[in-house]
Amino acid sequence: MNLNLTGKRALITGSSVGLGEATARLLAAEGAAVVIHGRDKDRAEQVAQRIREAGGQADVVLGDLGDDDAAAEVARAATAGGPVDILVNNAGFYRHLSWADATPDEWRATYNINVVSGVRMIQHLVPAMRARGWGRVVTIGGGLASQPMNTHPQYNATLAARHNLAVSLARELKGTGVTSNIVSPGAILVEATKQLVTEIGPDRGWGQTWDEILPNAVNALIPNDQERFGEPDEIAAAVAYLCSDYAQYVSGATIRVDGGLIRSAF
Repeated sequence: MNLNLTGKRALITGSSVGLGEATARLLAAEGAAVVIHGRDKDRAEQVAQRIREAGGQADVVLGDLGDDDAAAEVARAATAGGPVDILVNNAGFYRHLSWADATPDEWRATYNINVVSGVRMIQHLVPAMRARGWGRVVTIGGGLASQPMNTHPQYNATLAARHNLAVSLARELKGTGVTSNIVSPGAILVEATKQLVTEIGPDRGWGQTWDEILPNAVNALIPNDQERFGEPDEIAAAVAYLCSDYAQYVSGATIRVDGGLIRSAF
């Protein structure tokens, strides 16, 4: 299927690794000129170079979206090569903390990076999309927004905020030709996920090797219909669809890509 992204320019925040990298690679393969964002220059440049070697177009911007001035500079640099038509708010972080360990400062820092950073980029880039009459904002959320765990409460809450703001934005963009939607991943097997599961697996009796730990981790942490972790490209495919003309009638929606982990009919 041709997603008609040739000629579009896409900024994917936090795209030097993981889900963001997979999304950037797929959007570039579909013809979009992508802007790779991160804070590590070498890592971001490596992603961009791989995209160029595959025949795609990729620029690099660096900056901390948790800072007002730095975020403004990221937006300026991202539009230096042309207007941004697609914004994928992917950047975020979490620390695996208990309620006792998640201090108020930790809550503030997590909210700033996971929520306010996306607001900054929306406010910098969406007005121009609105003026041109076409644009896409895709927010990466997660199932913990609606079914939070007892651990890392500061992260669970920011996911709920991301879902909420994306729907509010969709209402704001009514009739403009710009859409706002959410892709909600389940547990995706990126390097950070593998590292966490490998660290906690032996203490929880899941085994010692990765092959032993993996099925037990799925059953214990993310029991789903597919009986596995998801892959980054599966998230990227959902984002790419929402960025296409085929999704013009999709507004304020959440596409869950979680193997059926979230057990809800709605």
